[in-house]
Amino acid sequence: MSLYENVFIARQDISGAQVDALADTFTQLVTDNGGEVKKREYWGLRNLAYRMRKNRKGHYVLLNIDAPPTAIAELERTMRITEDVIRYLTIRVDALDEGPSVVMQSRGSRDDRQRRSSGERERFGEGREGVAERPPGTERADRPVAEPVEA
Repeated sequence: MSLYENVFIARQDISGAQVDALADTFTQLVTDNGGEVKKREYWGLRNLAYRMRKNRKGHYVLLNIDAPPTAIAELERTMRITEDVIRYLTIRVDALDEGPSVVMQSRGSRDDRQRRSSGERERFGEGREGVAERPPGTERADRPVAEPVEA
């Protein structure tokens, strides 16, 4: 059997439970056609690059599949006629990733990030005491001011 990665985008107005039920339906379809879904990841409700079928957001789901090509053809046919699926993409891969996908790795908690040091805060204008605000229309002293052009 061949290895595939399938990502589909579901409409924004369906609930997370409905997306999970949709993924269960697709998993059952692959299983009924002699395949197996090795991994399933829900990537969440994310912004789309452009509007698709009047949707600005979509629920993203990744399926790692080990199945014959006929099962994938049937899966894509079903996704094409399902109204809740906006887009899908299936690619054949040489090996399936065991760990979490890149999208899930980038969703690390905020605690993993480093805190700014006091020197960086001052450089970005945070935590500075005794600095008066400039009146509107005044220029910063460290930037050159353009000379007016006479006509």
